[in-house]
Amino acid sequence: MVHFVGAGSGAADLITLRGARLLSEADVVIWAGSLVNPELLDHCRADCEIHDSAKLTLEEVVEIIKRAEAEGKTTVRLHTGDSSIYGAVREQFDELQKLGVDYDVTPGVSSFCGAAASLKAEYTLPGVSQTVIITRAAGKTPVPEKESIVSLAAHGATMVLFLSTSLTEKLQRELLEGGYDESTPAAVVYKATWPDERILRCTVGTLHKTVTENGLKKTSLIIVGGCMGDEYLRSLLYDPKFTTEFRDAK
Repeated sequence: MVHFVGAGSGAADLITLRGARLLSEADVVIWAGSLVNPELLDHCRADCEIHDSAKLTLEEVVEIIKRAEAEGKTTVRLHTGDSSIYGAVREQFDELQKLGVDYDVTPGVSSFCGAAASLKAEYTLPGVSQTVIITRAAGKTPVPEKESIVSLAAHGATMVLFLSTSLTEKLQRELLEGGYDESTPAAVVYKATWPDERILRCTVGTLHKTVTENGLKKTSLIIVGGCMGDEYLRSLLYDPKFTTEFRDAK
């Protein structure tokens, strides 16, 4: 059996109870060593076989799992954040299905949730944005043309950008070209929820300068949109003049 586990956004105690239990029971752990907090390995048994996937190819990961399955062992594949976002898990699922290996998935706290918590922000503010776009800028790895930053920026929604910190010159240009104003609030969160977390607030117009002057190149999230500002409408949910299923208007 293979358990895909989301490690959470960084802080070791943000892994789920189920994820921690599965780590403690695993015979083999394959973890994303370049991104996952190593403190999570403290959950593992002393005799657990541990592999760092940062040094492995897909084929090598699958080979480790095949060997573990042949020996009747249980494997945990530990991914950063939540594995459904930029986790490269679908290709692993498909390989395991070909081999007839059973697997399941335990969700984790994504870094975009961790960043919101660190910022004390709400991505979906009434009157500002009711949509969150999670995306990345095109770099060495392309993105579909219909999902270009320019086209997505036209919505004016809250945008959370992964894997884009080294591309901010191009990113800033495309955000502005797509429709955000230079004064649109933005934030950069380095290693959200980790002990060495850093939060930098800026605007779309100063995004590239902020990132470069602070020497950030990776392991950061960029959040863009009015939700980073101070203006919004009060929610109707708790408005005394608004009737809900559970409460009549006063």
